[in-house]
Order: sequence, then structure tokens, then C-alpha cells
Amino acid sequence: MHIHILGICGTFMGGIAAIAKQAGHKVTGCDANVYPPMSTQLEAMGIELTQGFGAEQVDLNPDVYVIGNVVTRGKPLMEEILNRGLPYISGPQWLAENVLRDKWVLAVAGTHGKTTTSSMLAWILEDAGLAPGFLIGGIPENFGVSARLPGAPALDPASISPFFVIEADEYDTAFFDKRSKFVHYRPRTAILNNLEFDHADIFADLAAIETQFHHLVRTIPGNGRIVSNGREANLDRVLARGCWTPAERFGVDAGWQLGALHEDGGFDVLLNGEQQGTVRWALMGEHNRLNAIAAIAAARHAGVAVKDAIDALSRFANVKRRMEVKGVAGGVTVYDDFAHHPTAIATTLEGLRRKVGDARILAVLEPRSNTMKLGTMKDALPGSLALADKVFCSAAGLNWNPGEALQVMGAKAQTFSDFDALLGAIAAEAKPGDHVLVMSNGGFGGIHQKLLDKLA
Repeated sequence: MHIHILGICGTFMGGIAAIAKQAGHKVTGCDANVYPPMSTQLEAMGIELTQGFGAEQVDLNPDVYVIGNVVTRGKPLMEEILNRGLPYISGPQWLAENVLRDKWVLAVAGTHGKTTTSSMLAWILEDAGLAPGFLIGGIPENFGVSARLPGAPALDPASISPFFVIEADEYDTAFFDKRSKFVHYRPRTAILNNLEFDHADIFADLAAIETQFHHLVRTIPGNGRIVSNGREANLDRVLARGCWTPAERFGVDAGWQLGALHEDGGFDVLLNGEQQGTVRWALMGEHNRLNAIAAIAAARHAGVAVKDAIDALSRFANVKRRMEVKGVAGGVTVYDDFAHHPTAIATTLEGLRRKVGDARILAVLEPRSNTMKLGTMKDALPGSLALADKVFCSAAGLNWNPGEALQVMGAKAQTFSDFDALLGAIAAEAKPGDHVLVMSNGGFGGIHQKLLDKLA
């Protein structure tokens, strides 16, 4: 089958492209911004890419067009597909029908931590010899790729693994399907990590998102398993609307619990108050410890012994762009992190503060997500950045003034509309021993390397 993917350079659609290619399909694609690193990765797979959404691409004559949610009405290619009555399908639906249909799907949903928790879960299954497939919105360093088909498990090399781990996003499916992506996946095991208001461009309020999570819960079978964050009242409300699946909770007194935190960053895992073992690792923050016990619980449902899951996490190498050290120059350490929601910003800073103690943290923020661009979360920004010693915020591309939102922080915070001025101010402020934490869900103009070059 020849599939042509519209919006192929997004992480999710790029993952579908990789999986389709592995499955033996001919894959081509297009996007508005075809540039490295995604373009390089896709071309290395032998996938032909086209810049833009020109109507002439119908001459490729694929069997089906797979439509990413970045594609809107008015794109010339999309209009031509509709006018000619050509076959098209959303990315999530194509994945569900062609890959997930006969798989034991383990889905990780939540406002925060989906990528990291999915990566942990996939690694636990891999370490146990189960060779899962996966599609994750980042690149787990244990694998080096964001997506792959299930392989032949070590326990039975002649068979194909039934397991598939997927990052279950609540964002909408496509311009013609406004349901959340995750309702297509029909998981047998589901982690509900947390639930806050986000995606203000498509959801009117928190209740609208809770309804989508409830729709997800309705698809999970009675012989499945839900692993839910017991600290989240919003998730409790979702489950109270109807739940037909056994549910385990984590992070509270009954169920999966965090035990003692060790000086080396390791922590004990408890189940109903009983010690299960100790995770030995270097990851920072309680949010990652909660991600870990959720992954352990989900893996147990897939047949992995708790002690084996705990042991596997000692070899977990995290995900690119999750507190990733990009380099050290002039005695200054520069980090890259994907945090872009106030809650994620606060927890990321909390983890770094625990690691560096009294050393100075210079927080650099690009409010780039659709929700942040709308200014929906601007009042929460000062509180989320409280643990930073200095704050540098980009105002580029915003229709609200972050300087006004951060005014309560006084001289501690500065905003810049000009990228070079922002870069220069950070470099001028940074001193040996400082830690510069760059937070953005985009490339941020390559600021990490440019800052390292200046500091050097």
C-alpha cells in the first residue's frame, strides 16, 4: 500500500511514517516545514518528502492519504482530495486499524509525563524480553527512535510480541474528527497520569477534557486495567462518571506508593504498604518517581514481575529533551527541557533545585504552545518560576505581554522580543557554577548551542 502523510514532520505523524515503512508500505509525505532533524530521519528511512501542501501532490496517486491534525481546510492539497473524493483517514485511525487492532495496547494518558512514562513502560517490557512496539512523542535514549513495530520476544523468538505502548494524547484527531486521539487506541492497560486544563485552543474548559478522558475509560475492557493517579481529584471525577475496569491507584496510602527517598536519588516502591524494592537511578523530581510507579504497575498487568520492573528502571536512560544536559561552557551547565505548562515548569524547577542545592538557576522560557500563546496560563507563570534565581522570557509570537504577567517578580524577571537580545542577556548574566534551564516545546532558535558558544 502507498500512503501519503499530510503533516509528516510532527512527532506523532513521523512515528506513523516510520511504523508504516517498517510494515512494508510505500510512504511519502509533506509538511509546511520540512527541515532537520525530522526530515533527515525520514529521508534516511527512504521516505520521500515534499515541502508544502500543493495540490499537485495528488499526482503521486497513493492508495490513501493519512491526515495529521496540523492540516486544516483551505490547504490546496486537502481541498483537492475532498473535491475529487479521494480516500483519506486520520493518523490515529490508520494506526488503530492497521497496527493496533490485534495488539495488547498499553496507553499512557495525562496532561504531563506521557512521554517519560511511556518510555519507562516500553523499556520495562523491553528489558523483560517482551520486545514491545511503541509510538512515543519523544526519543527514549534506551531505544534511539520514537516508534517501532513489535519485535520477536526473547521468550519466544518465533512469535511477534503482542504488546504496543503508546503515548495517548488528548489533543484532537483531525479537522474532520474532533475526538481526542486516544479514543482510537482501545487500550487493555491504561495509565491516567494527571489531568489539568490545557489545549485552550480546542477545549473550552476542564470539564470538556474530563469528558474526553471519560470517553477513553469507556473503551477499556473489563479484563483490562486502569492505573490512575490517586492524588488527582479531576481523575477521580472521570472514573466516578462510570468505570467498568479494575482500577489501581498510585501516589496515595492505598495502592502503589512512594517509599523512602535515598540520598543517591533512588527510592523505595511500596504496594499497599509492603516494600517491593528500590529503584536506583539518577532522575530528578517526585513527578518522575510517580511516573515510575505508574509504569511498574502497568507492566505488572502485562506480566512483568514487580522486582524485574524495578530492576529495569535502574537502566532507564530518560528521554531526550527531558532535563537533558546540552553542554557545559565557562563553568555554566545548560539544560534543555520540554516543559511548557506552568505545572510542568514548576516540577522541572523543583527537580533541578533539589539537584543543585543553592547554586543559581537561570530559567529561560519560550511560551510556545497554543495554550501559552493564547495567554490562558499567564497568571500562573510567576508562581511556577518561583524557584529560579533569574528568569528570561521570550515575548516573540505572543499576543499578550509576558512582562506584565511577570511584573510581580520584579528585577528577577526580564522579557525580550528580540532573540539576539535575549541570548546576550543570558550570556552576560551567567557565571561559573550557574545552571541555565531552557524550557520550550519547540526548537527555540537553537538557543542551547548558541548560548554554549557564547559562554565558551
